[in-house]
Order: sequence, then C-alpha cells, then structure tokens
Amino acid sequence: MMQAARRLRVVLAPDSYKESLSASEVAAAMAEGVASAAPNAEIIQVPMADGGEGSLDAVLAATGGERRIATVRDANGHDWLAAWGWLGQDTAFIEMAEAAGLERIAPDARNALRASTYGVGQLVLQALDAGASRIVMGLGGSATTDGGSGLFQALGARLYDAEGGELPPGGGPLHRLAGIDIANLDPRLTRTRFEIAVDVDNVLTGAMGAPAVFGPQKGASPAEVAFLDKALSHFAAICMQVSGRDESQTPGTGAAGGLGYIIKTFFEAEFRPGVELIADLVGLDKALEGADLVITGEGRLDRQTLLGKTPAGVARHAAKHGAAVICLAGSLGPGYESLYEQAGVVSAFSVVSGPMTLSEACKQAPVLLRERSRDCLRLWLAARAATR
Repeated sequence: MMQAARRLRVVLAPDSYKESLSASEVAAAMAEGVASAAPNAEIIQVPMADGGEGSLDAVLAATGGERRIATVRDANGHDWLAAWGWLGQDTAFIEMAEAAGLERIAPDARNALRASTYGVGQLVLQALDAGASRIVMGLGGSATTDGGSGLFQALGARLYDAEGGELPPGGGPLHRLAGIDIANLDPRLTRTRFEIAVDVDNVLTGAMGAPAVFGPQKGASPAEVAFLDKALSHFAAICMQVSGRDESQTPGTGAAGGLGYIIKTFFEAEFRPGVELIADLVGLDKALEGADLVITGEGRLDRQTLLGKTPAGVARHAAKHGAAVICLAGSLGPGYESLYEQAGVVSAFSVVSGPMTLSEACKQAPVLLRERSRDCLRLWLAARAATR
C-alpha cells in the first residue's frame, strides 16, 4: 500500500511590526495567506521577539502565561499601568519597556538626564510578591540612561549624596553620588536568579557605552551624553567599592541605558541573546521539527538584522532542522542581502505592494501580509515542484 503524502508543514515565527501589529497579529495574517495558497498545509504559529518591545506578548501567546497589571512609575515618574507575565511555578517575565519604555514618553517630554528605571524595580517586586524566584527580563526600547539606579532604589538600595540626602531619579544626579547603602535591599533577591535577554553587546560607559550609543535616541544632546557618561562612570566606581565587582565593561551591561549593569553587578544574573532566550521560552525548536518552510520577519530588514534580531535568529534555528526560510518585512534596508549567506535565508521581500506612506502601510499591514504570504508560498511551491 502506498503511504499518504505527508502534509506540508509551515512554521510562522515573525517578530512584531512596530507601531502596527504585534507578533501574534503578524503570524495570524501570514497564516491566512498560507492557508489560501495551501489549504491542506499544517500551519504552526510561533510569535517571536528578541527581548525588546513585544516580547511579553510573544511569550504569553506561546506559553499561555497570565498577564498581570501593576501601577508603577513610568520613566518620568508618573503613575502608569504596566503589564508583566506570570509563567507558572516560580517564573515571571518582565519586559522593561512596559514600565520605562521610550515609546511610553511623548517626544517633547523625554528627559535623558532624569528618566528612571524605578518602575522596572516595582515590577520586580510584584514578581517577588507572586512567588517568583526566576525572573526573565527583556531589555530593550528603554527611555532611560540611569545605569539601573532607579531599579536599585525601588528594590531597597539607598543612593545618597554628600549631605546624606537621597538622590533624585535619573542618570544625571549620579554625578553627586557619595555612597550606596544596600542594608535594606529586599532579602528575597538573594534567592532570585535573573535571566536577561539582550540584543546588544554594548558596555556601560565609553565610546561603545550606553550614553554614547543610545543617549541621542533618548533625546540627549552631545553635552548631555558626555555628562551622563561621566555620571555613570562615577556610579560604577562606587558600585565596585560596595560589591567588589567591576562589570562596567562586561558586554550587555549597557543594554537599556545600563539596566543590565546593576543587575549583573549585584544579583545572580545570566545574559543571553534575546532571540535565543525567547526561542527557548516559546518552544521554537519543537515547532520546527519536521518543518518544510519557515516564514519570519519584522518591520525592517537590513544589515542590523544580523546583530541579534528575530529573523536572523529564527533562520539559524530553522537551518538546524533543514527548513527553508523566507523573510517578510515592512521595508528592506541597506545590507538585507547579508541574510542570505550569513543566516541562510532563501529570500526576503517587502510586503508593500506599491507607493504608499508609512501610515497607509501600517493600516493595510494585515492585508499586505496576507497577500505576500500567499504569493511567497505559491512561488515556493512552484519552485519545489519544478525540482522534483
């Protein structure tokens, strides 16, 4: 007896399209397009992320985790409702941008010297109250350059000036730091391990440090960048006196304006590439078993995509399972072709079908993704048939 032909298995593992669709919404639109071209295909949706914005949504969608809401301070110190995830057992997931993200702050309200990670620390306390002893945290999309000092204060550390007064929030005031008292740090932190998802290898200070590389994105002028770099260097020197550890030049400590630095210096913490950590949480490799084709993507593909972004990470995982990879993006930038040789991507396409504004493209994103996914699958099926 002849065996029935195996069903085509297509895995959809995109990142979000910023300011347009979440990763789950992107995957759903892709699924409609694939189903229209191959009605009998087995379609597996695995929304992905790299540790930045959208990571919480992707993790909760894949794991069935519980979304919880807490009132915390945003980067400017205003009350804000931020989400975090409870994944069960002893594990919480925190996306730092939920509390201190740049997109939460209007452009004319951004203050690079005063922006604080205090609200991220409040989310950590929420996780500890829920019973977490493992906290997975995605760093990315921050409005802050405070070296994680705000988080540190929220968790019980006291940062004081020469007169003994508590320092105000932000990276700027750190130049006045005279000492740090950790006697009142939450004792539960000694039983807590952090797994930090980072997609950059920047250090805390210097030419490749958080102020120099990311400060301008957060509204810092050249003079403020230089000031912040000196303030964080001073902060690191005093942290070293207290902790006995110098992590200021450890790759990844410059992530999220130095939030990675304080966590690495004072707590049990492991840095991992964001896309790898998220892939483990959502079970990407399990989904890729037996896959014929993988479609991934994000808002923009360019040479930077190779530096820890979701499409490149997904492509590398797919290669281990022998699956072909197609990337769909809102736009293709300089150097996107590097994904072909260095990440094993078969082809990459923009979903935009003709001249249109960014606003129009965002509004039409579900339709565009559905149509391009359909078109790509039809072409891939035709190419596969021609080689048999």
